[in-house]
Amino acid sequence: MSGLKRTPLFPCYAAFEGVRCIDFGGWEPPVQFYGIQKEHEAVRQHAGLFDVSHMGEVLVTGTYAEAYLQRLTTNDVSRLKEGQAQYSLMCCPDGGVVDDLLVYKCSADEFMLVINASNIEKDLEWMDRHLIGDVVINNVSDETALLALQGPKAEAILSRLTTADLTQLKGFEFIPDVSLDGVKALISRTGYTGEDGFEIYVKAQDAAYVWEALLQAGKAYGSLPAGLGARDTLRFEARLPLYGQELSASITPLEAGLGPFVKLEKGDFIGRDALLRQKTGGVPRRLVGIEMIDRGIPRCHYPVYAADGQLIGEVTTGTQSPTLKRNLGLALLESAHAEIGAPVRVEIRGKKLQAEVVKTPFYKRVKN
Repeated sequence: MSGLKRTPLFPCYAAFEGVRCIDFGGWEPPVQFYGIQKEHEAVRQHAGLFDVSHMGEVLVTGTYAEAYLQRLTTNDVSRLKEGQAQYSLMCCPDGGVVDDLLVYKCSADEFMLVINASNIEKDLEWMDRHLIGDVVINNVSDETALLALQGPKAEAILSRLTTADLTQLKGFEFIPDVSLDGVKALISRTGYTGEDGFEIYVKAQDAAYVWEALLQAGKAYGSLPAGLGARDTLRFEARLPLYGQELSASITPLEAGLGPFVKLEKGDFIGRDALLRQKTGGVPRRLVGIEMIDRGIPRCHYPVYAADGQLIGEVTTGTQSPTLKRNLGLALLESAHAEIGAPVRVEIRGKKLQAEVVKTPFYKRVKN
């Protein structure tokens, strides 16, 4: 695949006979190592190790950094303490989404944003356009590698490589300077699978060493390397959105069910007026779960109809759930047809097949 970008871990993939790489947003990441089903089950039952170094990391510094991010993002950055992270979104003035992201507070005047790989250039341009005061943005994506260790055994595995007390690290908290088998790392209790787990930021040149160390430490726990295929099915079961499917410039956070991350009361931010009007007047569309009654698998962009044949929306993501063995989908539907239990029809290969609106998330881990 000529012309595609590769992460620092690309040479490590050759050790796996079954590895298959794809074009993903201009990158060439692995979609699978041993098979999506096997990797998915490993994450749900044990642990999985993902290379997500294609994601973008941007440092935002300056005495106006917090004020800048308050204006730029939907969540309330002022609530963050040092060592905490939050999920947030950047919106257009009309409420559509520029990108969804994580915001890490490193200090009073330094934050790290983690953005989607396919949006890096667009996001940087957007951020640059809205700079205020002494704020400086620094794209450190190329010099940063990101690994995600996810699953119920993730804490036990990671603890074998560090003396840091991971039991004290709560969800959406991070430790900035951890020694991980002798390598300096930032460890964050975050992830994109619906499981407990960690995201590990290291220098690009240290990525291969850390990858191998985590694979070796995980062998005794049933951990496997996992590709983007399992990452997608895992996040789907947990109803976590994917930009370009559940979120886009034409889909607002409120339509996508992300209202808890839109703090309208915090003061002005880009898109607030449009989102306030939408919340007050009611969202025209809602992202819902659907389950097939007839035999068939709903796929992205398949049309969805009401029982009377009226076109009411489309599927954003769909698959046979590896955990639940049910044919499920997420669909953006007109709000009048989005109530749980509502009968709908999904057009699959020219046939309108029966389905119904169901509760989400499809999967929720049991916390100990």
